[in-house]
Amino acid sequence: MERRQRRIFPDAFKREAVDRVSSSGLSPGRVATELGLHETVLRRWMMQYGTQATGTARRPNTQAPAPSPSDLAAENARLRRDNDRLRMERDILKKAALILGAASR
Repeated sequence: MERRQRRIFPDAFKREAVDRVSSSGLSPGRVATELGLHETVLRRWMMQYGTQATGTARRPNTQAPAPSPSDLAAENARLRRDNDRLRMERDILKKAALILGAASR
């Protein structure tokens, strides 16, 4: 099995490849294929020269927008009212159980 010769690229070529990704709007994988590189090599150069990938995202952003503080306060107030109502119902049922339990003896 023959080992491949490690290729050495000048800094100017690396910078041009990184600039091509940022200016063309193509994905790093596509640019790497056009230049005969492995995508990982190009991404490493992008990190080295401080440029982020501008191609399509690998995962879509699925996070919902954060609720506003007023929405959070309203939700908190609603939950407190529900909690108070449920406590009252629980206490009524406890008292009814005691009364019915004592009447059956």
